[in-house]
Amino acid sequence: MGRMTYEDSGMLRAYAGIDLDALRANVRTLRAKAPGAAFMAVLKADAYGHGMVPCARAAREAGADWLGTATPEEALALRAAGLGGRVLCWLWTPGGPWRACVDADIDVTVSARWALTEVTLAARAAGRPARVQLKIDAGLGRNGAQPADWPDLVHAARAAERDGLIRVTGVWAHFSCADEPGHPSIDRELAVFRRALRQAEDAGLTPEVRHIANSPGTLTLPESHFDLVRPGVAMYGISPVPQLGGPADFGLRPVMTLAARLASVKRVPGGHGVSYGHHYVTPGETTLALVPLGYADGVPRHASSAGPVLVAGKWRTVAGRVAMDQFVVDLGGDAASPGDEAVLFGPGDDGEPTAEDWARAAGTIAYEIVTRVGARVPRVYAGAGPVAGNG
Repeated sequence: MGRMTYEDSGMLRAYAGIDLDALRANVRTLRAKAPGAAFMAVLKADAYGHGMVPCARAAREAGADWLGTATPEEALALRAAGLGGRVLCWLWTPGGPWRACVDADIDVTVSARWALTEVTLAARAAGRPARVQLKIDAGLGRNGAQPADWPDLVHAARAAERDGLIRVTGVWAHFSCADEPGHPSIDRELAVFRRALRQAEDAGLTPEVRHIANSPGTLTLPESHFDLVRPGVAMYGISPVPQLGGPADFGLRPVMTLAARLASVKRVPGGHGVSYGHHYVTPGETTLALVPLGYADGVPRHASSAGPVLVAGKWRTVAGRVAMDQFVVDLGGDAASPGDEAVLFGPGDDGEPTAEDWARAAGTIAYEIVTRVGARVPRVYAGAGPVAGNG
């Protein structure tokens, strides 16, 4: 299969091509990995940089039962765009928009007594019960109630439920090291989660969904599937466990292609410094091509002299430092023209690098590579059907 053609890219300076057909296929593939569980499409951080609303619509079309966001503002934006059905958000701070989420029928996460207090106040004001999911810290050490505090939280939640202020719809947790197969924390955290579920049941709670499986859990830990799985990065066609295999090994296809049009092509003599600090000096007479993307667009500055780019049919490497708006590649004796396409990453069908290749070059993870692509890079959608847009 050749790389998707994004007809709307025209002669844009740069674009992130988003293949919604690939996203739909990934959702179907991931659902098949957990056939007994509901599916939550995780759409936080503008759908990992892919565009939240178009990706939410595509995921729904492919059978996603739930949509998940980090912040309540993201969840409310989905509602404002007309996305119905179940939506969960989980990253709250005191004074957050609890009332707006109660009014919008958004499931909200409670990890501590202060949050339970705030959501019950919002429910009283709204005159309707809030849908609440309780989170246990099974070992990740981020959000979630500590196991020692969990019995108090579940009993308080049950009391609020008896008062008609909330309905506890879920109990959940998050793995710390599921992307490291065989890590001893996995079994420990599953044990903590199972104990938390028993304690919630003993308190009289009857949640609709119990969930802990993220992307690596969905793909590699069937014992973690419970009632619902929450794939994030895997839905966008990136392997969460690259040490086990790339996307194709899991039946997935990368959704994003990042490309730009060359802004300049020129011959320079040997000994010519390139970009700030002259960390690259041409070894002889050569051709330099200017790619109009930089760290303000999400190209990692720490991939200077390392990031791979497909230009004129060959892999090139960033020559010297990545600047705010641009970087240079050395074409050697090869020819190119202004306006020619440079592909930073994509599915790899035409020999272009992938997001994982950029992650290795930058010493990071592919999650960060796609998520950091900046807002001034237009998203251009293929496979959108009658509904398109940047969302």
